[in-house]
Amino acid sequence: MGKVIAITNQKGGVGKTTTAINLAASLAVLEKKVLVIDADPQANTTSGLNFDPDDKRKRTLYEVLIGQLDIRDALIQTELDNLQMIPSHINLVGAEFDLVETEGRESVLKNVLAPIRDDYDFIFIDCSPSLGLITVNSLTAADSVIIPVQPEFFALEGLGKLLQTIRLVQDGVNPNLSIEGFVVTMFDGRTKVHSQVVGELREHFGDMVFKTIIQRNIRLSEAPGHGKPVIMYDVTCSGTANYMNLAKEVLDRNSAEDE
Repeated sequence: MGKVIAITNQKGGVGKTTTAINLAASLAVLEKKVLVIDADPQANTTSGLNFDPDDKRKRTLYEVLIGQLDIRDALIQTELDNLQMIPSHINLVGAEFDLVETEGRESVLKNVLAPIRDDYDFIFIDCSPSLGLITVNSLTAADSVIIPVQPEFFALEGLGKLLQTIRLVQDGVNPNLSIEGFVVTMFDGRTKVHSQVVGELREHFGDMVFKTIIQRNIRLSEAPGHGKPVIMYDVTCSGTANYMNLAKEVLDRNSAEDE
């Protein structure tokens, strides 16, 4: 059965979508079958993988969640053979209202994912930075959570609220939800505060912090504008190397869990 990993942080601008796109793409290059689900109405993962969020075919997560579309009909093949996507659209905001009176509303995404979980090695859900019903659905459907952290002190302050949210989901609808790990993004080794924050993260969370650090890299910023993961935009840049290393670390952690 494929592992479902939510990529989430209630603070925006921390590299959440960049991590969703590039970790998924790196695992696909490593010959894993991967699905990435855009669960953010801003649809940045959708456009970052070269699909128009305003496509008129209405094959998005919104139609799946409200029961208008079978999940298999929402799958979009990306330029990478092993990577598929379920796109988002601004209409996803409306799902918050459409599902509010649905029985078992927190588990709708988990239920619609069930028939295709075995088709993939990894399923990544790019969550919205806000805590709404769609994010709760994502955390309910997930086996674990990857938390991107920008190495700024304000980002550390926000982690407490995020961990509290995860505990609430564990206590309520998904007791098996675990933290896959914290990944440091946008790191600049020339900035003293970045090294200090990384040190504090490792002191507080130990091995839960991935060894791989995602360095600030202009190619990572440019790639979404071309609708490509960074590995397809510039295979030689540090961003590509960082996310390939992160993918290998994710594989190592999951291999250790299986033993």
